[in-house]
Amino acid sequence: MIIVTGATGQLGGQIVDRLLTRVPASRIGVSVRDPLKARALADRGVRVRRGSFTDAESLAHAFEGATQVLIVSVDKMGEEAVRQHRAAVDGAVAAGARRILYTSHMGASPTSLFQPCRDHAATEDALRACGVPFTSLRNGFHAASALRFLGDAMESGKVALPADGPVCWTAHADLADAAAAVLADEGCFEGPTPPLTAARALTFDEMAGLAGEVAGRVVQRTTVPDGEFRELLTGHGVPAGTADGLLGVFAAARAGEFAAVDPALAALIGREPLDFRAVLEAGVRRHPMTPHDAP
Repeated sequence: MIIVTGATGQLGGQIVDRLLTRVPASRIGVSVRDPLKARALADRGVRVRRGSFTDAESLAHAFEGATQVLIVSVDKMGEEAVRQHRAAVDGAVAAGARRILYTSHMGASPTSLFQPCRDHAATEDALRACGVPFTSLRNGFHAASALRFLGDAMESGKVALPADGPVCWTAHADLADAAAAVLADEGCFEGPTPPLTAARALTFDEMAGLAGEVAGRVVQRTTVPDGEFRELLTGHGVPAGTADGLLGVFAAARAGEFAAVDPALAALIGREPLDFRAVLEAGVRRHPMTPHDAP
């Protein structure tokens, strides 16, 4: 049985959807913190069990009978993230899984300027040491994060962010397709994959231009000092640690950590990945501007 964690989240949920097109529902199980939120999956024949990375007993039940376990990384940073990931790895090993998969990051490195990438590197070290074959999906930076950074730029016509560098922003849908393909073709990757990225790395200057084209108006991108951006975030209630983590995105981008472009994702999913313009257009379709918003 293939077990997917975090299946009620944005990435995990899409992975299960794609996996259901490749293998029977009876071969899929999910480990979720709240089974009630996964009722739709249970209705489709997927085994739903409660599992928490902070509760080893729950993982033993959730991972029971696993042949493969896909650990979807948590939305935390630092020691807590690594501790939870290690607990999930230990749970998969104890359950007898013959392969462990993990949603890592294209920039995973112990020397990264972005804390989550250091966390991913530490988790990959735990996978190497666990004694079970593993696949680390080196996912491109989520395009949804770029949309959050852009905020209301398509309506307001302006976006102010720290200096950055090119980033290969990659759609959740494409990464979900890739994960499902790797799970269905067990063993097609040993260890870390190549970077699973879209076909082009973009700066925020370039993305502001694309946003303007989609919105039909000029979107002006201005550069603010890191310290000023941090104050802006904390002034809006963002915890200091989270603000520092977000600044790490820009520092790492300036260092070129997320600029790599690789054909591996296209090869896995059998088509060209979505470009950022398509991501923007999809966002507009979900949240169309009203006449009051229009330029």
